Amino acid sequence: MQPAPITKYRPFPPVSLPHRQWPGRTLTAPPIWCSVDLRDGNQALAIPMDVEEKLEFFALLVQIGFKEIEVGFPSASQIEFDFVRRLIEEDRIPADVAIQVLCQCREDLITRTLESIQGARNVIFHLYNSTSPAQRRYVFGAEKAAILKIATDAVGLMKRLTRPLVAAGTHLRLEYSPESFTSTELDFALEVCEAVTDVWAPSPNNRIILNLPATVEYATPNVHADQIEWMCSHLSRRGLTLVSLHTHNDRGTGVAATELALLAGADRVEGTLFGNGERTGNLDLVTVALNLYTHGIHPGLDFTNINAIREVYERCTRMEVPARQPYAGELVFTAFSGSHQDAIKKSWAAQKPGQPWDVLYIPIDPADIGRTYKAIIRINSQSGKGGVAYVMEKEFGYDLPKAMHKEFGRVINDLADERKAEITPDDIHAAFLREYIAREQPVKLDHFRTTERDSQVKCEATIRFEGQIHKFTGVGNGPIDAFVNGLGTTGVPAFELLFYSEHSLGKGAEARAVSYIQIKSGRGLTFFGAGIDTNIELASIKALVSAVNRALAKH
Repeated sequence: MQPAPITKYRPFPPVSLPHRQWPGRTLTAPPIWCSVDLRDGNQALAIPMDVEEKLEFFALLVQIGFKEIEVGFPSASQIEFDFVRRLIEEDRIPADVAIQVLCQCREDLITRTLESIQGARNVIFHLYNSTSPAQRRYVFGAEKAAILKIATDAVGLMKRLTRPLVAAGTHLRLEYSPESFTSTELDFALEVCEAVTDVWAPSPNNRIILNLPATVEYATPNVHADQIEWMCSHLSRRGLTLVSLHTHNDRGTGVAATELALLAGADRVEGTLFGNGERTGNLDLVTVALNLYTHGIHPGLDFTNINAIREVYERCTRMEVPARQPYAGELVFTAFSGSHQDAIKKSWAAQKPGQPWDVLYIPIDPADIGRTYKAIIRINSQSGKGGVAYVMEKEFGYDLPKAMHKEFGRVINDLADERKAEITPDDIHAAFLREYIAREQPVKLDHFRTTERDSQVKCEATIRFEGQIHKFTGVGNGPIDAFVNGLGTTGVPAFELLFYSEHSLGKGAEARAVSYIQIKSGRGLTFFGAGIDTNIELASIKALVSAVNRALAKH
C-alpha cells in the first residue's frame, strides 16, 4: 500500500443535491425484479452453463416468481442463440414472463438478436453502450456527440427492424443502459437517456426502461442514491420511464446501494441469485428480497424452500453459497457465542404464536425459508451453558434443569478445549451419556424393588460398593427417600438431596423417563446425576446413584 498521503487514488465526487428526499423515505412495496443469472451470472462462471443447465435454471427462476428474466446475449455465441430459440420453440416461457435479451448498439448484433426472438410473446430488448469519460477516452476514442449518436442510431434501427415482430403479436419493450452510468457525468447521462427516449417514443402502456448501472462500484451507497434521485428528478418523461438499477459489489455494498437507490425513486432491480457475477459479483437478489420480507413487505418472490433453490444453483453454476451468505449460508442461523446462545434460547421460548417475530440475533424465522432449527446453536470452546442445553433439548429431548446447565456446560467446554474443534450434537449427547448415565463406579445398582403400605414405601435394593455386595432395605415417604435411608447403612458417604425432576423422552408406550437429581456432599459441593429407564421409579434411583458416583469421583 502507498503510505500517507495517498496520491494514487481520488475520492469519488459527491452529487450536488441539497434537497435530497431519499433519506426520509421508507420502502413500502417491492420493486420489479429482473434476474440476470443467465447472462451476467453465467458469463462470470469458469465453466458456463450448457443449454440443458440453463433450461433448468430458467425453470427455477420462473418457479421463484421472476416475471422478467434476462436469458442471454444471443449474438455473442451459438449456445446463447440456441438457448433462446429452445425457450421459444418449446413453449417454455409462461405468458406472464418476459425474456430479456442483451445487445450492444451495433447493427450486426441487433440483426442477429432479432433472429433469436422470432415468435416470442413478451420481449425486453436490452441495448447498451458505454458513456463514461474513461470509456470514451480509452476504448472508443470518441467525443460525447459520437457516443450519443451510437445510442440513438441503434435504438432507431432496432425500432424499425422490430416492427414486423410487433405486428405479428410480440409485446416488445426497450431497455437502454448507459453502461458505466455511475462513472458518467450526470448531465451527459441524462442527455443520452433523453435522446434515446425521444427516438423510442414511449407510451403509458409501453414505458421505456432506463437501466442505470453501477457497472463498477466506485462510490459509497449514499452517492449512488443521490445519482439515482438526481436522474429521477431531471427526466422529462419520468411517468413514461421505469428507472432500473444494476449494482455490482466491488466495494461490498451492492445491497445497500440498491436499497438506498430504491428510496431514491428507482422502480426496478436487476441482479442474480446469491450475487454471482463478474469480479466480486452482482447484486444478491435473495438478500434484497428477504430484507424486504423481514420488514413486512412481501417481495413477490418465493424463497419458501431456499435449500432447494441453493441446490439447483450450486449444481448448475458449480459455485458454492458461502457459509456466511445472508439467509442461505450454512452458518447464518448458527450461534457459537455463549451469550448469544442464551439470548436466543430465552427469546425463542418467549415467542408466542401470532406475535411479531422477536427472536434475538435471528431476524427471520428460519422455517419461513425452509431452514430448520437444528443447527441454530452449535458448540465450540466459545459457547456457553445455554447453548449446550439448547442442543440437548432440540436434538435429543432432554429438558435439563437450569441449575444443571452450568455443570454440564463446563463438561462440554472442557471437551471443546481438548479437541480444539467444534463439538457436534452427537458428541454432546455421547458426553452426557458418559458423564451421567453410564457411571457405575464406585456404586453399581444391581437390584431395586418397592412395596407400599400405610403411606410408607419400603424398598429392597442391592448395590456393589468398593468391591462389596450390599443388600439392604429402606423405608421412607417415597421410593427415593426409602432408598436414601437404606443406602446410609452401606458405608456410602452421607449426602443431602437438593433437587429432583423428571420428564418423558419420546412419546407413546415405548417412551422412556429421564430423571435428574442434585445432591450436596459432606464437603458442601453439589452434583447432578441423571438416570433413564422405562420405569420412572427406577430412572430416579439411577439418577441418584449417578449423582453419588460423580460426587465420589470428585472427592
